[in-house]
Amino acid sequence: MNTYNHSEIPVAKVTLLLVVGLLTFGFAPILVRYATDVEALTLAALRTFFAVLFLIPFWLPKRLPLKKLKENGAKPIWLIAAGISLGLHFSLWIWSLHYTSVASASVLVTIHPVMLIVAESLIFKKKFRPLVWIGVFIAFGGSVLLGISDDTQAGQFPNALLGNILALSAAVIFVVYFMIGRTIRQHTEWIDYVFYVYLYAAITCILLAIIWSGGWPYISGVALLVGIGLAIGPTIIGHGSMNYAVKYVSPTLLSTLILSEAVIAAIAAFFIFDEVPAPFSIAAMLIIMTGVAFSWTRKVTRKK
Repeated sequence: MNTYNHSEIPVAKVTLLLVVGLLTFGFAPILVRYATDVEALTLAALRTFFAVLFLIPFWLPKRLPLKKLKENGAKPIWLIAAGISLGLHFSLWIWSLHYTSVASASVLVTIHPVMLIVAESLIFKKKFRPLVWIGVFIAFGGSVLLGISDDTQAGQFPNALLGNILALSAAVIFVVYFMIGRTIRQHTEWIDYVFYVYLYAAITCILLAIIWSGGWPYISGVALLVGIGLAIGPTIIGHGSMNYAVKYVSPTLLSTLILSEAVIAAIAAFFIFDEVPAPFSIAAMLIIMTGVAFSWTRKVTRKK
């Protein structure tokens, strides 16, 4: 399977953006933990709102109207669908960190390589080697084991199973977002894509926050700072680097690289919050990562 598209590839630029983007991803759950005094949906709304706000000065000079984007092959309906998917992903993932550990949430939310393989097989009719499917089942088994092991730790995280389900749901939504983005990015410049997608994501998150709170939600000063940090770091730099790279790099390879977020987040949580996963949970995480590693050793062919 070709990792890159046939268009000219700015290798150095893509590599640098991916390294910086992955580092910012790893610290996203750490920032979220500092703003648990507000609703998760409120923090997701702040994150996306500030992301759009900070992108406006860069987008205005180069912007293309939706009509022109449609003529270029980027249908507005798909931009809206990508934005809604990203908004739901942010909301579910931040919500999960209110109930489960940073390590568990990070591992489960970055399991999309396995989900992408299933989606590519069902939707794009691609065929994978048996070893790949072994990896899929190993990763799935590990995620179930992680959910069970975390739920037995009623001390620090009494609702860990709920948090793990939310994180896994966020991963499913991210697969939808990533697959839509792969198609759209072939027909748009980076700045137009991220601005419109983040705009629709912000609208989605703000509406969800208002509905959940039954009115304008409570916003603390710390939440504002965390929202700004999430917007600049993991959203604009982190997701922005992935959105730039997806034009040149296979989305499945990108989603595999994002698995490093779990390692960075777990190490940071250990030193900052003294979060030490139980041995059973660590074993489950290793099983998940093994399954993802197997799933990437693949040859892809088109089904006849």
